[in-house]
Amino acid sequence: MGKAIEFSHVSKQFPGVKALKDVSFSVAQGEVHALLGENGAGKSTLLNILHGVQTDYEGDIFLSGEPVNFRNPHDAIIRGRISKVHQEINVVRDLTVGQNVTLGYEMVRAGLFVDYRKVNKTVNEILGKLNCDFRAEEMVSSLTAGQMQMLEIAKALFHNSRIISMDEPTSSLTEKETSSLFNIIGELKKSGITVIYVSHRLDEIFQICDRATILRDGEYIATLDVASTSKDELIKMMVGRNVSSIAARTIDCVQDEVVLKVEGLSRSQHYEDISFELKKGEILGFFGLVGAGRTEVMRTIFGADKKTAGSVFIKGKPANIRNTRDALKLGLGLLPEERKSQGFISFTSNADNTALSSLQKYLTYGFVDTRKKYENYSRIADEIKINPRQPDFLTQNMSGGNQQKVILARWLSTDADILIFDEPTKGIDVAAKMEIYRLMESLLKEGKSIIVVSSELPEITGISDRIIVFHEGRKMVELSKPQFDEQTILNYAMGELNT
Repeated sequence: MGKAIEFSHVSKQFPGVKALKDVSFSVAQGEVHALLGENGAGKSTLLNILHGVQTDYEGDIFLSGEPVNFRNPHDAIIRGRISKVHQEINVVRDLTVGQNVTLGYEMVRAGLFVDYRKVNKTVNEILGKLNCDFRAEEMVSSLTAGQMQMLEIAKALFHNSRIISMDEPTSSLTEKETSSLFNIIGELKKSGITVIYVSHRLDEIFQICDRATILRDGEYIATLDVASTSKDELIKMMVGRNVSSIAARTIDCVQDEVVLKVEGLSRSQHYEDISFELKKGEILGFFGLVGAGRTEVMRTIFGADKKTAGSVFIKGKPANIRNTRDALKLGLGLLPEERKSQGFISFTSNADNTALSSLQKYLTYGFVDTRKKYENYSRIADEIKINPRQPDFLTQNMSGGNQQKVILARWLSTDADILIFDEPTKGIDVAAKMEIYRLMESLLKEGKSIIVVSSELPEITGISDRIIVFHEGRKMVELSKPQFDEQTILNYAMGELNT
């Protein structure tokens, strides 16, 4: 089997950061090749070079033995027949599915007019192969997050690419959509297409990948046959040490005081009659499948969405939360699921994003004091190990895990006592997960209380004191730690058990 891709002594330097250091390895034609490493290991930078996003680098890239240096992503798609399925959904919501898939590469008739009949026919054939339950004629704005991710995969298939990279492609998919994707990846492999697969879900690596290359701190560590290695070995190579019981709790801080009480909360067509209590020093987990309504409940509690019924009480008093400012004044903080669109401001520094919800703390004679902002960021960056540490570094240029830490730093800069973490470790590597779990426990020691929304069963059972399971906008069951059983929780989440 020949080499589809060969990286030879590839290095990349950003201001103050050596992202890649003399990386060399190859990817065989027609294999599914995992690219693994912690956030900040250099995976995204390497893929950006391959796809023509980063053009200024040292070293060489060969496709089927021929040297290439793409000028831009379009050049990579056309000349290299390389496509990328992004982790962060990148669609135009006001266009149809068909228009999004073919955007920039539209089929025309008479050399002038877009042939929408041909566009929709071609795209619907691709959606059929993916077993998607939506059509080319539908508006993208009507799709769920998981459906939008499948649309991204359809784009790659539309370009008939010989090499496809997938960056956390299942992070927003349902179990059915994930199964369809894996079947498609199997078909791509059979047809000789090469897939580079980036995922922090190691079970997926063992399910669909042939080999795995590990990067750490921008350096090449090893390339292994997946069938002859173990999860522990991969994790050890990724983080440089053994990691076990990643999500296991080490302390119990739960007190009797109820800090948040929700009664009969409803929002038409999203969820109904939700009631629960959160105790001081507790981590209360919310589990459910994609679209179960967990995020919508949290957004309502935080004042981002309007309720149609129900009441919220904070520390025993009725809370009239009309907007997010009210929530912040009452000591609530929300780490959103969609970090790039909702968690921080693009083209803004780490120090500014960290200070975003607590600007009044950094005033001197009525003006924002940059020194105070920088000192605040540096203190928290040291505490939660944000990399790079530079206060003036743009948040959008950081790895996904470190972006998540900056958003955490934003809420740690406030006086919030009740923190809502919505998918806090989505797209984050093993070591970063451990750091976030450690941080959660340190917050509990300080007397704070935490709600965690997670789609990962090992995570939700490992870190929670209690778990509430959702199914299609309804609270199915509330479980205490002795009742935690992954199969039972999953059955409730699928609506197969009744309370």
